[in-house]
Amino acid sequence: MRSLVFSRRRALRAGAAVTVAAVCGTLLAACGGGGDDDASAADGKPVTLTFWGWAKGTQEVVAAFNADHPDIKVTFEEIPSGNAGGYAKIANAVKAGNAPDVFNVEYPQLPDFVSQGAVQDISGLVDDGLKAKYLPQANELTSLGGKTWALPLDVAPQAFYYRKDLFQKAGITVPKTWDEFRTAAEKLKASQPKSRIATFFPDDPTAFEANAWQAGARWFTTDKDAWKVDLKGAETNKVADYWQKMIDDDLVQVHPSFSQQWTASLQKGETAGYLGASWGAGVLKSNLGSAPGMEGNWAVAPMPTWDGKPASGMLGGTTFAVSKDSKKAKAAVEFATWATTNPLGIKARIATGTSSSYPAATALVPVAKEAFDTGFYGGQDIYGVYTEAAKSIRPGWTWGPVMGVTNGSLKDSFGKVAAKTGTIGDALTTAQQATLDEFENRGLKVAR
Repeated sequence: MRSLVFSRRRALRAGAAVTVAAVCGTLLAACGGGGDDDASAADGKPVTLTFWGWAKGTQEVVAAFNADHPDIKVTFEEIPSGNAGGYAKIANAVKAGNAPDVFNVEYPQLPDFVSQGAVQDISGLVDDGLKAKYLPQANELTSLGGKTWALPLDVAPQAFYYRKDLFQKAGITVPKTWDEFRTAAEKLKASQPKSRIATFFPDDPTAFEANAWQAGARWFTTDKDAWKVDLKGAETNKVADYWQKMIDDDLVQVHPSFSQQWTASLQKGETAGYLGASWGAGVLKSNLGSAPGMEGNWAVAPMPTWDGKPASGMLGGTTFAVSKDSKKAKAAVEFATWATTNPLGIKARIATGTSSSYPAATALVPVAKEAFDTGFYGGQDIYGVYTEAAKSIRPGWTWGPVMGVTNGSLKDSFGKVAAKTGTIGDALTTAQQATLDEFENRGLKVAR
């Protein structure tokens, strides 16, 4: 794995250096470092950190850290997941000057928080030895312009979860290409008229973005200090046309992500597969584990690709960032380092049975594999699937600095796709314009 991903670093490092200039742009002042650090308690009392997050198993991680660190006490507050309101809560707290010391932020939103000056540059607290513990892909997404803005918790390569019994009944083999995936969808529908092979989530554009990434699209690139925005490139259009036809031909379900409707369709066998990421194993297990006929019938496979060769985007992935006004950056980074690189941290997170996080720290992959009970998947080595998928994450993808607006627009327009009053292509056109408008609002330069 390391030889493959390290070969990509030189090209990506150059892109990241340009990216930070475009991220900061006219907001350069907002992209500086944080304030004075007061990690040491002069009175001998523990340093107290406030931490906000939502990932499964986080409470257990905090408890394990506190038990292991008498000199630092972390007070955890669970907030809604980012897209469900967590990011708005964090942003409002930053503006009000009462943000937590450290908080979780996913890779796509990190450039936005950087450009808004909401997080500290923690480069001085992150040495090369620590960086070497993480997958280079994760370092690239947390380091902009040679500066480190967060520590990576996990990476989230794509994976395909499927019902072995329903596939066998329909005479379907696991598809390796997207053409085979469509053929399998047709066979499944013909064999079991109420069942569909997967779900299009109209309320969550991140799954579509991961598919565009896998196809080789690049929505955001940079030219000197200016951004180029292209949500309508050939690769993206190919993915959009494919999924639009799958929807039009009634070959996939269209349900809100992780909703009761979605869960019920899985339990009833009306949905036979889930196009997700490495963390999806925990989601399925926690949602379906008690339902009859589920355990042992689910399996994990590599994502279908356009040419049959391994390729993956990333669907999510979480980091630890230090808020701009925290005076306890040293302690915050110590906590984040422990949570992302210490075996006790990953064991505490995964032992809950609800998290199948794939660690960004490569040495923790065997720990995660041992900690996650794969009985629901018939004892399959699912982390072996994730490891191969992580190797195949396509280089070159950059998240833009206004992903909240981009995703908000896509979510609104995807609702019209579900209602059959709009198309995925229409949604991309609308999101492209909304993104460009927000760039202008923020004073970020755009290459025309």
